[in-house]
Formats: sequence, C-alpha cells, structure tokens
Amino acid sequence: MRGNKAIKKIIIEPDEKYKNIVLAKFINKIMLDGKKETAKGLVYKAMEEIKKRTEIDPILVFETALKNASPQLEVRSKRIGGATYQVPMEVRSDRKIALAMRWIINAARSRQGKTFDKFLADELIDTYNETGTAVKKREEMHKMAEANKAFVHFARF
Repeated sequence: MRGNKAIKKIIIEPDEKYKNIVLAKFINKIMLDGKKETAKGLVYKAMEEIKKRTEIDPILVFETALKNASPQLEVRSKRIGGATYQVPMEVRSDRKIALAMRWIINAARSRQGKTFDKFLADELIDTYNETGTAVKKREEMHKMAEANKAFVHFARF
C-alpha cells in the first residue's frame, strides 16, 4: 500500500484459446477503444503465423520473447540536494512484463507495410531470437543503468 490508498488488484481471466493469463494481459494491452474481439483476432492470427513460420509452440515463443525483452535494471530520477541523478534500480517482476509487452507492441505498431498481425508475429519471432526492437530497447536501458552505476548508492533514499 502507498499512503492511505489501497491498491486494487484486478483479476484477469485466461484467454479463451490458449488458457494463458499473460496472453490475456497482452491482448488487453493491444486493445484500442475497447475493441477486445479485434485485439483477440489480431493476437490469435499472429500466433497462427508464428506456428506456421517457426513450427514451435506459439505460447513458448511468446513467453520466451517476453523474457528476452524484460529489463533487469532501469534508471529512475532522484532529486538529491538540488541535483537530479539517474539512479539505476532493479525492476519489479510485474513491471518487467509490462515494459516488455509495451516495447513489443510499440515496435510492431511502428512497422509499416503489412497488417498488424504479421508485424506482431515478426516482432515476437525477432524478440524470441533476441534480435528485435524490444531487445534493443532493453539493451539501451541496461547501458544507461551501467553508465549511471556510480549513483547506485542513492537508491536507498
């Protein structure tokens, strides 16, 4: 709990096809303007595309891609004595997944030329192979944390 506010945990049901809670969260992140069926259709098409192209279980590809894109460290701004420092901190497990999902979705949305489900499949396969834009984003974050490790002693405040 933070202060007097209670944190409300929202229970998410597993998705219909693969019975996976993390995939259900991913569908919710892809959803725009409350159009969940559209988001489900896009994710399931991307999963079929992954199965067709890699002949590996698409859930395994999805979970490995999330793991590959998840950052271990991030930098947070801390204001100490009038100066602001970028302090490296460990990332909580729920935030790791949220960041990985956000980066994969943004990378797929930024591509141009084909349909979103194809881009999503491409990005998940690339991230599974540790070559995608989301993996580059994670590496960038780790480099920034490494560059600022001199300020790690401020993390305790």
